[in-house]
Amino acid sequence: MSTPLLFITACLIWGSTFFAITLQLGDVAPAASVAYRFGLAAAVLFAWCALRGDRLWLPWRAQRWLFAQGLATFALSYICTYTSEQYLVSGLVAVLFALMVFWNPLFNRYAFGTAVSRRTLAAGSVAILGVVLLFSQSIAGAWRDLAAGGSGHFLLGLVLALLATIASTVGNLLVIKVRQQSSNVLLGMAWAMAWGSLLVAAWVLVSGQQFTLSAAPRYWAGLLYLSLFGSVIAFAAYFTLIHRIGSDKAVYVGVVTPVISVLLSIRLEHYRPGAVEWAGMVLCLSSVAWALQPPSVTVKTT
Repeated sequence: MSTPLLFITACLIWGSTFFAITLQLGDVAPAASVAYRFGLAAAVLFAWCALRGDRLWLPWRAQRWLFAQGLATFALSYICTYTSEQYLVSGLVAVLFALMVFWNPLFNRYAFGTAVSRRTLAAGSVAILGVVLLFSQSIAGAWRDLAAGGSGHFLLGLVLALLATIASTVGNLLVIKVRQQSSNVLLGMAWAMAWGSLLVAAWVLVSGQQFTLSAAPRYWAGLLYLSLFGSVIAFAAYFTLIHRIGSDKAVYVGVVTPVISVLLSIRLEHYRPGAVEWAGMVLCLSSVAWALQPPSVTVKTT
């Protein structure tokens, strides 16, 4: 598949998965839904690799990185994402994931010594201002609710969504380590998702939650869509993009998916952003687009 087609595939699918997650919320514990999602996705990937004749076991030197990737990408990130969407509109969570465009170079600087450009730092500052505007009224309302003895669930959702973006960024860096140990993208995904599913299942048991299933058709539609499209196809496209063009460019996906997610939230979740929220979204997404612009080339004439 060509690189542009991989990019479009990841954007279209992930732009819709933030809403699809809401189809699974309600009757089933969020962590249990995460375990089901990636357990099913891992089973599909292992079956596909077996049909191709791949040797399914990978050595421990690869498994340790796959375990870490499963912990960051498919356990911590998605437990936080699913739980945060109990309190935040899915489109807003997607907008926060656009911040990965800034987390990624900062983490690359720490892990690999890659320089961070002034443009990235400046655009990151603008994006933070956009996020503050986007959530300012909701945060103020949440503080008033806390002062009145309320739960402040909105603030919890906001913190969890931010933690999800950081965990996903760490997972992006681990993709590079996994690639150094195994060139089989689908098999590596299968193991990482299997480890993530097992870790989330352990969390469900330790935390006293229940493994239940919903009889609602919307829950099963969400589970199948998220497992097959949102996990198997989208992650295969995204990880392949990372291998081809690097993680700093692959996060371009984060510019497009929030736009799709917000539009779906307006249409399907009756989200009605005001002028301040629109200004915050425009600032955040435009700063991301600015940060991802290639550096200008100065042509010297003699």
